[in-house]
Amino acid sequence: MAQRVLLVEDDERLGRQVVDGLRQAGFEPTWVQDGAEALTISPAPFALLILDLMLPGAHGFDVLKHLRRDSDVPVLVLSARNDTLDKVRALELGADDYVTKPFWPEELLARVQARLRRPALQREADSVFGELSLDVAGRRAAVAGQEVELTRVEFDLLAALARRPGAAVSRAWLVEHVLDSDREGTERTLDVHVSRLRRKLGPAGRRVATVWGVGYRLETGEPA
Repeated sequence: MAQRVLLVEDDERLGRQVVDGLRQAGFEPTWVQDGAEALTISPAPFALLILDLMLPGAHGFDVLKHLRRDSDVPVLVLSARNDTLDKVRALELGADDYVTKPFWPEELLARVQARLRRPALQREADSVFGELSLDVAGRRAAVAGQEVELTRVEFDLLAALARRPGAAVSRAWLVEHVLDSDREGTERTLDVHVSRLRRKLGPAGRRVATVWGVGYRLETGEPA
């Protein structure tokens, strides 16, 4: 069965181009041209959402925030806005990728296919590591019972380590599966995210241990 992709784009010509490209690649696209309409659509049937930002009815950021309340469906932002602040804001709100207009149709399809090949976060039971608890299904992290506000990348990074507690996870794997390796995902960027994650976790941040020459590990016992 063809994977369904929801396209939210108000530009008539561009929208038809994307829809045609998706169909030719074997996807089943649904196209809406209004942000307010997008807010009424359940993401459940879709494998991925392609989202413009400057939309009539509701801004793309509002659509993204609404979606991330209860859905993990991958979101690829497609926008003419190439300001770094817009990109950062989109990623913080939960976007998985950001493509600027104009773009090559082949590039967009490659990004869609690459994103769908990546494993989604599994919906698992709560994980507890001393004072640190992680609710993957609810995308919540808490230290000593107090919820910690994490960005999408920070949470996905912590969840990736929590799926293999006590094991070293390579920096290259984390870049490939947690960051966007095609655009802003580098090992240096990963280190910045780890540093911010540790700071937000406070004393529990010591559990995110560096494995020199390899990557990172989530400590299950009492960290040094």
